[in-house]
Amino acid sequence: MLKNGFNITMQFSRRVSSDLDWRLLLLIIPPLFLFLFVSLSANPRNPLSSIAPLRSFILSHAIFQLPGNTTFNTSASPSATPSRAVKNPSDSEVNRWRKRKDELNRSIMAVCLVGGARRFELSGPSIVDKILREMFIRKLLINDRFIINNSKNYILFPYFSSDFLHAYFPNFQSSENTPTSFLYFHHRAFRLQGLLQYFNLVEGCLTMIKAHQKQKNFTYDWIVRTRVDGYWNAPLHPRNFVPGKYLVPPGSTYGGLNDRFGVGDLNTSTVALSRLSLIPQLDLAGFQQLNSETSFRAQLTIRSVPYLTKRLPFCVVTDRRYSFPPIQYGVPVAALSSPGPLSGAKCRPCKPVCEGSCVASVMSSLNRGWSWTDWGNGTLRLCDAHGEWESGWERIFDRIAGKNFARARKRVRDLTLEQCVEDFNEMKRRMTGKWESPPPEAICRLGGLA
Repeated sequence: MLKNGFNITMQFSRRVSSDLDWRLLLLIIPPLFLFLFVSLSANPRNPLSSIAPLRSFILSHAIFQLPGNTTFNTSASPSATPSRAVKNPSDSEVNRWRKRKDELNRSIMAVCLVGGARRFELSGPSIVDKILREMFIRKLLINDRFIINNSKNYILFPYFSSDFLHAYFPNFQSSENTPTSFLYFHHRAFRLQGLLQYFNLVEGCLTMIKAHQKQKNFTYDWIVRTRVDGYWNAPLHPRNFVPGKYLVPPGSTYGGLNDRFGVGDLNTSTVALSRLSLIPQLDLAGFQQLNSETSFRAQLTIRSVPYLTKRLPFCVVTDRRYSFPPIQYGVPVAALSSPGPLSGAKCRPCKPVCEGSCVASVMSSLNRGWSWTDWGNGTLRLCDAHGEWESGWERIFDRIAGKNFARARKRVRDLTLEQCVEDFNEMKRRMTGKWESPPPEAICRLGGLA
């Protein structure tokens, strides 16, 4: 078969070369060899056993697409060891996850967005596309206390319906009656107040959940909590919904558990979201010097909630500056173009300055229990984030994110005060839930529109 294949190719080549320009051969011959390659590699008695590794490489980097935009990218290995083999999903495995996704789509699921919408024009569309649309979310809860950029939340407008619950809680949490001596907060931008406000933001989701359940006489099956500054480059996979366990990303643990994302059933989520009300119990248990991540792990521990970690395809878009290269307790900032999964690592759109062996050298010097993140198999590219975002970052983002996300970014850039107010008023007209916020015009003006 091999000999006949080459004879056919050469005869065809001589005939073509007499009539056409030789450059045309470059377009014709490769497909013929590709056909020959596929034919041989599909033969179980294939004499060309040496091409098997190449065929395995191609298959191991395939992307399996399921209905509903569920994607299995088999090239992303959770190992930091580049030589680890990648197992391809079988038909039965693909069918199993499709069935699991159908089950989740029939459940009652809520997504709670917390934090400040600083770069929501970049992260918001990805949350909509990779989480809200992907999982057929019926309930959306927003608890965003950083009003200054809330005008960007209009990005959710096209996906906002009467089934969605939208709420703001603009009041600030007082530390007057809260034990805080055991908390470590000196690395946060707003010190103790900033830490307590973050805890209150997260627990505000639980407050809304309980109120909505009581009002509508139902219970949620699943609750997804994510930050509004998280950029997702792949969908949230059904494997991340594990009954009886709370799932968090690995890496960026800062001595505890990564608290930038979480998903669980109602029971586990109730404990995980009780960031503020469980502080007195942590104090009585004798914990000391707890930051956000260590207190998160402590609260799950004292309430006997089992947790597990799985790599997740998102990163936290940051404007903060970090020294480069990071050393020991430094913070690596990933390029948005990194294949990942980045599991909530800090990121920004940049031209990577460190790839391959450079990444291995840098990441090996970091403390794995601090800001370390998985980096094997070429999944991580690093930015030099010691300064402001580089000139031309918009073009970089648009190229990486694609036309739809680029269009959303440009709409925020070109947003007028009138359009912003109109969008918020329309959101209020559509909703049946609770709305607690300043007037739309005040939100839009605080967001920099005039």
